[in-house]
Amino acid sequence: MRAAVYDRYGPPDVLRIEDVPVPTPAARQILVRVEATSVNLSDWETLRGTPLYSRIGGLRAPARPTLGSDIAGRVESVGPDVTRFQPGDEVYGDNLVLKGGFAQYAIAPESALSRKPEALTYAEASTIPQAGVIAWQGTAGVQPGQRVLINGAGGGSGAFAIQLAKRLGAEVTGVDNAGKLDFMRSLGADAVIDYRGEDFTRTGPYDLVLDLVAHRSVFAYRRALAPGGRYRCVGGSMSALLRVLTVGTVLGPLTRRRIGVLAVREGPAHFEPVTERCVAGELEIRIDRTFSLDEVPEALAHVGEGRALGKVVVLVD
Repeated sequence: MRAAVYDRYGPPDVLRIEDVPVPTPAARQILVRVEATSVNLSDWETLRGTPLYSRIGGLRAPARPTLGSDIAGRVESVGPDVTRFQPGDEVYGDNLVLKGGFAQYAIAPESALSRKPEALTYAEASTIPQAGVIAWQGTAGVQPGQRVLINGAGGGSGAFAIQLAKRLGAEVTGVDNAGKLDFMRSLGADAVIDYRGEDFTRTGPYDLVLDLVAHRSVFAYRRALAPGGRYRCVGGSMSALLRVLTVGTVLGPLTRRRIGVLAVREGPAHFEPVTERCVAGELEIRIDRTFSLDEVPEALAHVGEGRALGKVVVLVD
């Protein structure tokens, strides 16, 4: 089979397309013939090996030779003790542990997959498991009339988060680069900010700040929050996350604000509610561009360099 592989951390040019053996599923595993894999910021981070948490399991060299976790395709074969799927079933899911989606075939645990709805294409289904869950859990608890700010709102998770927060009745501010301002407005954002020209932490106060690219100080985040407000980050620099986990834990209660990291829960039970709302037409799936398997380096760069409007998908075949 053909796969995008790498054996050292670095820029997109460390990737190469090679012929590698088709893997064999072990117990409770499934071999998926991959039709589409969406690109997440976590793929870009694990390609480059930065922030440091992206090297979990492989400090000096990548733990897995092929990236790509959000897959959609057909079941090719199943390993022992698999009971929920059989060859030919259409599936999708977040294969974050084993990855391997930028290839013609990928091994995934049975527990990571769900049946793909007929109403969604493979490309559409692949956009949901990671980005949709982050948005779903990041906006949980929003009340009508609250002010919500989403930093990094022009990407995959942000596009879902804007729509979810608006459906919950919030006043939403989206933050990203200047090239994404109109895109965020088209998703329903009431206000938009170009982070290169304005400090969003001085534009509040907000009842919720969902930060998808944390880089600022805890004190700046506290300043952005209204009393009783919440700050949740997922992704960003290692130093920013550590400050949130340490200083934020102390500073938040002292100032009647909650500052912390969003502990994302994975799996079908968490991404299926988002899928249901996409199928029902309550959420719109925004795919910016599709790339071929040969174009995986370009696809990763498009996301990692902040150019993607919503999701980017690799169509494997």
